Amino acid sequence: MAETSGNTIQHQLQTRHVSMIALGGSIGTGLFLTSGASVSQAGPFGAIAAYIAIGIMVYFLMTSLGEMATFAPTSGSFAEYGNRFVDPAFGFALGWNYWFNWAITLAVDTVTVGLVAQFWLPQVPSWIFSAIALVLIFLINLFSVRTFGETEFWLSLIKVVTICFFLFIGVLAIFGIIHSDTNVMKNLSVGQHGFVGGWQGVLSVFVVAGFSFQGTELIGITAGEAKDPSKSVPKAIHSVFWRILLFYIGAIFVISALVYYQDPRLMSAADSGNVLMSPFTIVFKNAGIAFAASLMNAVILTSVLSAANSGTYASTRTLYSLAKKGQAPKIFGRLTKNGVPLASLLLTMAVGLVAFTSEMKGGNIVYGWLVSASGLTGFLAWMGIAIAHLRFRRAYVAQGNDVNDLVYKAKWFPFGPIFALVMSLLVVCLQDPASFAHWQWDKIAVTYLSVPIFVIPYLGYKWSKKTKVIPLEEVNLSGK
Repeated sequence: MAETSGNTIQHQLQTRHVSMIALGGSIGTGLFLTSGASVSQAGPFGAIAAYIAIGIMVYFLMTSLGEMATFAPTSGSFAEYGNRFVDPAFGFALGWNYWFNWAITLAVDTVTVGLVAQFWLPQVPSWIFSAIALVLIFLINLFSVRTFGETEFWLSLIKVVTICFFLFIGVLAIFGIIHSDTNVMKNLSVGQHGFVGGWQGVLSVFVVAGFSFQGTELIGITAGEAKDPSKSVPKAIHSVFWRILLFYIGAIFVISALVYYQDPRLMSAADSGNVLMSPFTIVFKNAGIAFAASLMNAVILTSVLSAANSGTYASTRTLYSLAKKGQAPKIFGRLTKNGVPLASLLLTMAVGLVAFTSEMKGGNIVYGWLVSASGLTGFLAWMGIAIAHLRFRRAYVAQGNDVNDLVYKAKWFPFGPIFALVMSLLVVCLQDPASFAHWQWDKIAVTYLSVPIFVIPYLGYKWSKKTKVIPLEEVNLSGK
């Protein structure tokens, strides 16, 4: 694709990069921190059931995205697919919503870096660590997509090694090879055979599980800069899904077996959101590993940096894609000689600077609103992927094409995207149903702030540009 600056997107991401980016994007603080809270809410098998259900939904989303990404690999994919397969207004809202999500995530993560780093140096102001992280992430994303891919590969590998080590130690402790006074059978049979709170308890964990899996859709963003997306994307989809499911289900089983679901340390993790409270730390400490707290704090720091790094990449490519469609100022569509959309990167980093307001008077309020504003944007993106895939496949068939000719064909269509769409809607509705029961408008506004941030741009663009849903026969499948 030729650019106005004469530079082009660089296809430098290898299969190992694509796989690790998708894997690392979904393994983060959701696993290392909130997995324990899930066990305390729903019990061991209640938490496992919730993660399996959300995991299946994510698999279908990945196959949907994989089918479209191998057919039309492009940087900033779902905004482009929304434009081409649904309605330009839908693509516009989806793109800006997704950019906003990751730009805010960068701001949140930089604050978290400062808090986590203070574990070792409590006397140093947290904003110094945040500033260092922001500069580091900027430099990683500035040079080339290969630099980003290589960095993300190693950051993700650290997380994978930690999980494997955790599972290994956990299995030894469960079978008594490592001395432990834990009553495994008692822990696993709490409540009604491992379920606490019945189906309501399982449903309450859907929300946590959904947040934990967010980031897997990064595989669609990377397709536009992969060396061979027709091979790397399908391979990444299959390998990453099973690894994620194994890591999450395995980790939750080990936590459930070795930590009682009402352990106050798990409850405090759920209630206070303390970034230093990890069920991994509890298991390691119980196994007699003295440096457990410091080890897990280092891994959590790595996870946060990885999430910020991936988020910066995703947001800059999404903004670049919007600019190429004329839905953002042209300057955001210009590339450096290394294929990096510099203006998009600078704007994203500028949003990251908002993190420093948490150090100022009233900063905690700003920080809270940032988190709330980005809360549901990931689920809205998932719904966008499902809708775009449903439209793509119908248009592909309506225009006389054979689905067997697709480079990668999503299994169980149309069940997959419909299931993903329904599950995403369910998760959104479960955010805070009690606030509707008592019509607590302040809580409703904070919890569902992401919804109008999507709906208003959609309606505004539709009204100003007079766009319509594209008829199936007129859907652009050529990409020209």
